[in-house]
Amino acid sequence: MTARLKRLIAASLVLGLMSACHNAPRKEDEEAAKNTWVCQLAGERVLVRLERGEVRLLMPSGDRINLYEVPSASAAGTRFTNGTIDAVGKGTDLTVSREGGKPEPLQGCTPLVPPKS
Repeated sequence: MTARLKRLIAASLVLGLMSACHNAPRKEDEEAAKNTWVCQLAGERVLVRLERGEVRLLMPSGDRINLYEVPSASAAGTRFTNGTIDAVGKGTDLTVSREGGKPEPLQGCTPLVPPKS
């Protein structure tokens, strides 16, 4: 085997290993996935991310909605709002109401399983 062929093989191996490491999920992404759920809200698929003091919703329309924890006198659980949309409950056991409308429960929540690279 010539020296040039050996260098080519070594370079190919290094590039292959680097690309394998590049596709590995980051720790932050793995932690975020643990707190992300796929739920149904009024018959539509919604992504829900639970953060400390915050609930983030990704609506079917693609709108991202951040709801922030506010004091609640209700025994039903924690209250989150952005002034237009409210969510009350614990964990994924939330009811969501829009502009004071009828509260709709999140249903069928399952953990989000990110696609493998």
